[in-house]
Amino acid sequence: MAKPRIFISSTFYDLRYVREDLERFIVGMGYEPVRHETGNIPYSKKGPLEEAAYKEVALSDVIVCIIGGRYGTESSSRDGSITQNELLEALSKGIQVYIFVEQSVLAEFFTYRLNKDNKDIKYGFVDSIEIYKFLEMIHSLPQNNPVTPFTTSADICDILRSQWAGLFQRFLREEGRLSEIQVLDEMKSVARTLQETVSFLTKERKDSDGAIKTILSMNHPAFRRFAEIASIKYRVFFTNKEELDKWLAARSYNPIKQDSYDKGSVLEWVNKKDKKYIRLTKNIFDDDGKLKPSSAEKWDNNWIELCDLPETAPEMPPSDEISF
Repeated sequence: MAKPRIFISSTFYDLRYVREDLERFIVGMGYEPVRHETGNIPYSKKGPLEEAAYKEVALSDVIVCIIGGRYGTESSSRDGSITQNELLEALSKGIQVYIFVEQSVLAEFFTYRLNKDNKDIKYGFVDSIEIYKFLEMIHSLPQNNPVTPFTTSADICDILRSQWAGLFQRFLREEGRLSEIQVLDEMKSVARTLQETVSFLTKERKDSDGAIKTILSMNHPAFRRFAEIASIKYRVFFTNKEELDKWLAARSYNPIKQDSYDKGSVLEWVNKKDKKYIRLTKNIFDDDGKLKPSSAEKWDNNWIELCDLPETAPEMPPSDEISF
């Protein structure tokens, strides 16, 4: 199972014990720590060694940047120190960043901001004023990268534990809302389809009646009703009475002569084998035998009925009169 990779970035000599404590904490959380002194960074013989660290930053999920009173090693390929450039690399890649500054350094930083134009002032907690310039740059970044003070490594571990627990809780909540998001996406899709239909009918005004009839015909309520009474699960489709006669004949329902219809019937089909017959109480075809368009709102399932055959069956027409 993949583990989150946590890159530990800081100067080494003054913060090595903090780095060791932080590595133990990360391992205890079940994550993978990345720091150069334990061989986690593969160095290449091509290019400066620090470039391998920058590449490893880009492959990490989180970077924990710890800033103390030492400036650290100057970069040979970029402006600033290596530690500063590791942080900048993470920020440029959109990687989750946690920045911790030693309490005494951060307190003196506010003194620096009030006196930075005074070239004669000396600072007691940093070996280079460039540290304060870098902190000033971090505070000016548009991203939400809060700077947190620390006194001991335990302070850092406590804050990270709380932060990562919060991220996990948010993940669970968002997972729980995934189904709601899917429903909203489906609703948006339906809304887009309706909008496109409206746009189509608006632009094609001359043929709008024909377009509406086509939409209604493709979804005629009679299709569902015939499927229901015939106990079939696939889609039923016909465009005229002749096609319906053929479909019913395939299921042993044959037309009945008009003089044998029940009162109120306009069309009937009989199945002598199953002793059933189907009758229409409202004509769903026009004078040419074509299916009339109908919406679900105007439809009544009682217009198509499945009935038991009476003891005396209606007279059947000769077989050559049956439409196939």
